[in-house]
Amino acid sequence: MTMRRTAVAAATAALTLLAAWGGAHSATAATPAPAPAAKPAKAAKTVETAKTAKTAKTAKTAKTANAAGTCAVLAPGASAVAEKAVAAACEQIGVWYTWGGGHGPQPGPTYGQVDPSDPDSAHDPERLGFDCSGLVRYAYARAAGGDPLTGNAHHQFHSPRVQQRFTAAQATGPLLPGDLLAWGSGGPIHHIAIYLGAGKMVEARESGTRITVSDVRLDGDYAGAVRIAPPAAAPGTFSTWGTDVWTHREPSATSPRVHKFPGPTTVRIECQKHAEPVTAEGYTNDAWSYLPEYGAWITNIYIKGAAWLDGVRTCP
Repeated sequence: MTMRRTAVAAATAALTLLAAWGGAHSATAATPAPAPAAKPAKAAKTVETAKTAKTAKTAKTAKTANAAGTCAVLAPGASAVAEKAVAAACEQIGVWYTWGGGHGPQPGPTYGQVDPSDPDSAHDPERLGFDCSGLVRYAYARAAGGDPLTGNAHHQFHSPRVQQRFTAAQATGPLLPGDLLAWGSGGPIHHIAIYLGAGKMVEARESGTRITVSDVRLDGDYAGAVRIAPPAAAPGTFSTWGTDVWTHREPSATSPRVHKFPGPTTVRIECQKHAEPVTAEGYTNDAWSYLPEYGAWITNIYIKGAAWLDGVRTCP
């Protein structure tokens, strides 16, 4: 009897223990773990944050790209001719820079040349495009008709077509779209670009690059800017002829050389005088003309017109 009671008690204790264990196990299994619930919420937040950041970055990139790539008149006040010049230059965005490009008999893109001082120009003879002054020449020829800005950057900066000049110290404050910015304050002008407004310019910068919109660079040897007058024949305006024609400090072929005209260039003649006779191209002439924009003299042999130019006064 005692043994039976002991066995029954043992069995009851075992069932109680088993029930307690089962209840605890069931309670544990039924209680949701906090980690899985928190993990999806964190993942969702991470995805949303990444998506927002990506959208903001994309918008910022697009805005930057749009601002950097805009080629158009970006400020009011320019003349109709200047605005047309900007439009003509902007049509050439993406065209190759090529050294010497744009200086053919007529304004427009041409194949370039190798610049001995620039290894990047090795492929310029294979590329149809413009150099800096070739682009300016083309833009203003399209805008004004004729060919008002022949010659290189230096000649364009000193052109008789210049209506107004701005110093480097004036920065971009007084500039209008279509104005020509120039570099070379320590010597001859070696680069020129067209102002768009809002601190931007369109330029053919250097070999290995394409015509593009850039921020105006006011550091280095920035020389200032000029505004081109509407098309009209300025008094005393003539054209040179021939290639590689030099001007001189004095009305004499033996005086120091000043500037070279690589091809026909529009110049303004202030006065003329009889001086040293020169024989060239089958002609002999003792008449020399003074070019105030260059501070130099040129023999009248290389000026289109009569041996003694009509309508030009005699220098004192």
